[in-house]
Amino acid sequence: MEEKNKSIIESILFAAGRQVEVRELSIALEKSAEEIEEIVEELKADYDKKKAGFEIIKVKDTYQMCTRKDYYDYVSQVLDKRNKPSLTNTTLEILSIIAYNPNITRAQIETIRGVNSDGTLYKLLEYGLIQETGKMDAPGRPTMYGVADKFYKMFGISNLEELPELPKYKLDENQQIVVDE
Repeated sequence: MEEKNKSIIESILFAAGRQVEVRELSIALEKSAEEIEEIVEELKADYDKKKAGFEIIKVKDTYQMCTRKDYYDYVSQVLDKRNKPSLTNTTLEILSIIAYNPNITRAQIETIRGVNSDGTLYKLLEYGLIQETGKMDAPGRPTMYGVADKFYKMFGISNLEELPELPKYKLDENQQIVVDE
């Protein structure tokens, strides 16, 4: 029965070609979320052991089957002829600010950076790396931003808690920023 459950999940993830919620798998197999997660972890271990050409990734409370990172360069030569997102230092800086500060507004980003960020925000929205998360309950109802699922896939994490911890900063006697050790 265990192998059958693995095969069913594998079939669903393969056929879906998208992120599948744990809840959807639970309903299909009539199993608890914990049981589904155990089965998926076993599948992932099987794929790792075989060095299979694909892997299962977790993004928040969903799973998706995708090409193993090790083989991306080979697959992209054949299948992916699109332009890749160009992540400059500026786009990475703004993306980092949004990742570490979910539901942040453009004005808050610009306060942190000290410069206008409109163009880069629009570019990150176009790339699908960030998304609008709502409107702030403040005058003018500014738009708030957060990272999108494509961000998690691109950087190989399943949630924001996996981001590295930021160093602590303080001001020295000359009012210069220094890392607090």
